[in-house]
Amino acid sequence: MIAVVALIKIIVVVLVVLGAVAYLVLLERKISAYMQDRIGPNRVGPKGMFQPFADILKLVLKELIVPEQANGFVHALAPVISITVALSALAVIPFGNYIVIGGQKISLMIANVNIGVLYILAMSSLGVYGITLSGWSSNSKYSLLGGLRSSAQMISYELSLGLSIIGVLMIDGTLRLDRIVTAQGSGLWNIVYQPLGFLVFITAAFAETNRLPFDLPEAEPELVGGYHTEYSGMRWGLFFLSEYTSMIVSSALIVTLYFGGWSLPYVDYAAMFPNIAAIIEIVTFLAKTGIFIFIYMWVRWTLPRFRYDQLMNVGWKIMLPLAIVNLLGTGAVLLAVK
Repeated sequence: MIAVVALIKIIVVVLVVLGAVAYLVLLERKISAYMQDRIGPNRVGPKGMFQPFADILKLVLKELIVPEQANGFVHALAPVISITVALSALAVIPFGNYIVIGGQKISLMIANVNIGVLYILAMSSLGVYGITLSGWSSNSKYSLLGGLRSSAQMISYELSLGLSIIGVLMIDGTLRLDRIVTAQGSGLWNIVYQPLGFLVFITAAFAETNRLPFDLPEAEPELVGGYHTEYSGMRWGLFFLSEYTSMIVSSALIVTLYFGGWSLPYVDYAAMFPNIAAIIEIVTFLAKTGIFIFIYMWVRWTLPRFRYDQLMNVGWKIMLPLAIVNLLGTGAVLLAVK
């Protein structure tokens, strides 16, 4: 029974996320058009609402072109690694507390593990393999440089990302994401206690997801297309899916760690019917996550791309020291309070 419930959760979450990714692409194109005083997609369906279906059909029907000197197996495996790692990170994200079906309480997360934060960090670390292997296997200098850039970038910013989270863990005293949300529900959100940690985390998250202004691995003026230069069809589409899925995961993680997850101030969920409370929790969580997804898109069409030396300087000379200062400051305050 437990395995069946878990399988149903996996299917629902994966289908919802993949559907959301398709329309996030449309949303971003609409947002960029608005910011640049253009119209954007408006031909396929009313107001362009069927554009995602046309894009998916195009990718499915396009020919898969593999360079003659490429390593065929690794070339095909790399995008699968990227999308698998991105989707796997969703397993420990709590979308709500629980829902009651047939008298049974069912947790609104796929896997409630004791080391949820460490699991997320591990998955984000594995994501670099898909990009690096895609660059190496393509047997192209542009792709290889894109893969190497990504490795250096993600390693640099992972340090800041991990250290920025430790302040939250010290305050809440747990690695379980659902308990971090519960701790914030009974008091102030962690953003109040960890504003510096939040700024470091969200900056590092931009770099981890290769979004502007940190999209150096696929800088078109320098590397043609970066690590996926030699990809076409649905294999290229999988990289695109993984990028947007990672954006959803990082936005959900920001909400969970710093903005109370599914909780709302002054709302007593215990006084409601469980399923009504569950619906409100899910809607609240998705609304908060949507705000940060919009911020991702807003920043992309607002800020210019950094040079690579600037990107590395920001990572090592600004983000890492700030993360360490936040960690030491949090420890000092907690010791003083005790």
